Amino acid sequence: MPRFAAWSAERARAIIDDYRDTSGALLPALHALLVEFGHIAPEAIPLLAEALTLSRADVQGVITFYHDFRTTPPGRHLVKLCRAEACQSMGSASLEDHARHHLAIGWGETTEDGEFTLEPVFCLGNCALSPAVMVDGELYGRVSPERFDAILASAGQSTAAPEQTP
Repeated sequence: MPRFAAWSAERARAIIDDYRDTSGALLPALHALLVEFGHIAPEAIPLLAEALTLSRADVQGVITFYHDFRTTPPGRHLVKLCRAEACQSMGSASLEDHARHHLAIGWGETTEDGEFTLEPVFCLGNCALSPAVMVDGELYGRVSPERFDAILASAGQSTAAPEQTP
């Protein structure tokens, strides 16, 4: 399960400084901040802009352009569902619907209890075993709604479906 450091401007400056003299430093610096903190805190934008001599708008534009960058902390468990064509052809749309309904969140959102963040991915490289899901960096293939529930349950939380009234 991913564990991230609490936001620290001092630590963020040190990370950014590691990339200051690198050509095209913004993307590697953003990825390094994401690895360290789990998200790009809004406070990082002026630090990046100043250190890399960019405008804040340029930094914000890159963050919002790439779906890999999130600006809020993720849940304790990061759930990525493959949305590539191979997975779609093998039924990932019904798995996506199940996941969003079951967790009661949309793409890029975190459950109220902070357990799960649901993110789309556009290829997990597991086409032969579609549909694919990655939870906390572990890849699963041939995931049905029932298997999805079991995977999340093993990640630390029961995902029993809410009771339906007839």
